[in-house]
Amino acid sequence: MIEAELKARVHTPEAVTQALDDRADARVEVYKDSYYDQPDGELSRAGKELRVRTVHGAHGAHTFLTFKGASVDETSGSKPEYETRVEDAAAAHAIVRGLGHVLVIAFEKRCRNYAFEACGRHMLATLVRVPEVDGTFLEIETLVEEHDVSAALDDIRSVLGDLDIGPEDLTRDTYTDAVSAQRAT
Repeated sequence: MIEAELKARVHTPEAVTQALDDRADARVEVYKDSYYDQPDGELSRAGKELRVRTVHGAHGAHTFLTFKGASVDETSGSKPEYETRVEDAAAAHAIVRGLGHVLVIAFEKRCRNYAFEACGRHMLATLVRVPEVDGTFLEIETLVEEHDVSAALDDIRSVLGDLDIGPEDLTRDTYTDAVSAQRAT
């Protein structure tokens, strides 16, 4: 499956939060993300990602191992995504390292998630704050087959428009790059 996703910088977080609260119940969570690569940076050069994420929320902590393939849509950066829940976070990190991967970067994301139906699709909207990065971001995603990516992105743009977020607010900047740049200063 392809994670069709658009990310935008949010200029009025309170208004967007209220609009999303009116649409669905919020799930407040903190993500602890660790990104891995081969020692020579092979995954990054190919536009791929390997991540171990531990999500802390109202119902405890859950860990996920995720691999994202290279982008299938250059405008949005949408990628194939394969994710599975793992029982033991320490074991997941040990397995990834044991396979020869090295930790590239780890950071925290503070998220407010909203699951809802729009345009006939199941969507997930996530308001994101990364303590090391200025601003609030909104990610909206839906899982689709590769042939449906363009239509799904149009539907996501429609939802963004309903939230008064326009094309000028869209960004392909990554949290990993922003955190790396911040730590380099």
